Amino acid sequence: MSGHGGNTELLSTALAKARSEDRAALIAYLPAGFPTVDGGIAAVKAVVAGGADIVEIGLPHSDPVLDGPVIQTADDIALRGGVKIADVMRTVREAYEATGVPVLVMTYWNPIDRYGIERFTTELAEAGGAGCILPDLPVQESAVWREHADKHGLATVFVVAPSSQDKRLATITAAGSGFVYAASLMGVTGTRVSVGEQAQDLVRRTRATTDLPVCVGLGVSNAEQAREVAGFADGVIVGSAFVKRMLDAADEAAGLEAVRALAGELAEGVRKR
Repeated sequence: MSGHGGNTELLSTALAKARSEDRAALIAYLPAGFPTVDGGIAAVKAVVAGGADIVEIGLPHSDPVLDGPVIQTADDIALRGGVKIADVMRTVREAYEATGVPVLVMTYWNPIDRYGIERFTTELAEAGGAGCILPDLPVQESAVWREHADKHGLATVFVVAPSSQDKRLATITAAGSGFVYAASLMGVTGTRVSVGEQAQDLVRRTRATTDLPVCVGLGVSNAEQAREVAGFADGVIVGSAFVKRMLDAADEAAGLEAVRALAGELAEGVRKR
């Protein structure tokens, strides 16, 4: 242990700052290695320049069960490009050093398990990471992970869904740290017309179990939806909409400008409550 701690406190500070400004935090998700490792790092800088408060870096996985077709496409590009966990760590390090915002990694459990929990948490903390979002790690099997994450100053963000019963929500939120990721739609991520009532109900039920901030993801793609979610959540998480802008762009420079512009629109959305 080289004495490098992770940045879980920076994450809490960013969320508290948004609350003190009477707005939601804007959390941007981007996969590592897309369109390339360097391109992905540039994309993080662009969304932060546009107004993102917090960034999630996706660790590309060959079987992303939570992610819709847009993110799967980006993951495929990253995997074909040969992205490795070392590239994810470099993305976190360079993104954090360039922006100073909290950077989390969103990953399925299998890659961490194979890499080694101690190795993964040590390297993520040394890169300046703020924590991990673990959509498929069952809380009841998370004790060893949490022990290592806590030791290294990393937040453990669990995902709750509309299908989670109240008793189960309490178990999940008691184990988590940083914030709670409320997946507002059943099924996969992607853009939807209205995020709405189901998300609001899930946030209300989750808040009844915890003092942690509750951030909503899955389905927000424009300023109007961001404003709707900001009306009841502590943070608005946007992923597919950023990735789609990059996929649709004529070239990388246009893609970077498109995600910076979208971040600006969304940042305005979360401020109009």
